Amino acid sequence: MSDQDPDTRLIERVGRGEPAATRLLVSAKLPRVLGLATRMLRDASEAEDVAQEAFVRVWRTAGAWQPGRARFDTWLHTVVLNLCRDRLRRRREVASDSLPEAIDPAPDAEAGLIEAERGGAVMKAIAALPERQREAILLVHYQDCSATAAASALEISVEALESLLARGRRALRTQFVQSQEADA
Repeated sequence: MSDQDPDTRLIERVGRGEPAATRLLVSAKLPRVLGLATRMLRDASEAEDVAQEAFVRVWRTAGAWQPGRARFDTWLHTVVLNLCRDRLRRRREVASDSLPEAIDPAPDAEAGLIEAERGGAVMKAIAALPERQREAILLVHYQDCSATAAASALEISVEALESLLARGRRALRTQFVQSQEADA
């Protein structure tokens, strides 16, 4: 499997302490890590904290990385998901009634505002899904993970992932139909 994982050589270089390899790895993986964490947490600042913590873990474990056990991307997505789950659990313990503010995408452009409103509605609907359905949707549709990689990151079978995706999509469809009927 190490021949199939494009990150194996880079992780080995990071494990040997090569600063250039570390910079290359972070620049290659940071956008996806931040994207997943931001979608999960709906808070850019917390997402940055998660990304930083995830890369610290990469740096600490790179020397002991064993190619062939899992693809690096799958392992990294699992780390990010777990860090986000921990933060979401802590939020629930604090019991905050307010949702984090949405990022203002383009206050001057009406089309941008309309698109942001739709995107916000979609992200709000996704955030309302049960945890496992939400994670499956985010990994497959927003992180572009294959079914195999997403199932591995969630530690479930591909069939279970497909079931989560189907239930999540059905719930989203129902939620949007109801929303449109309420607006009409």
